[in-house]
Amino acid sequence: MSVDPGLCAGCAHQRIVRSRRGSAFLLCGLSRTDPRYPRYPRLPVLACDGFRPRTRSDGADQHEDTNPEEHA
Repeated sequence: MSVDPGLCAGCAHQRIVRSRRGSAFLLCGLSRTDPRYPRYPRLPVLACDGFRPRTRSDGADQHEDTNPEEHA
C-alpha cells in the first residue's frame, strides 16, 4: 500500500480488501456494527476511538477478496 495508513496499520479491526483491478483498500471492521466508523476511512488515520492494537491472535494482514466499489 503506497499511502501511510496511520493507526490502521496496527489495528486489530483493519482488513485489506483488494479489488479485481489490483487496488488495495483498508476496511474498518468496526463499520459493520457501528455507524460511527467509516467502512473505508480516509488515510492516514491519526486518531480513532475504536483503535485496538493488533495481536498475534488477531491474524495480522488478513485479506478479504471482495470488490470495495460494490460496497461503498
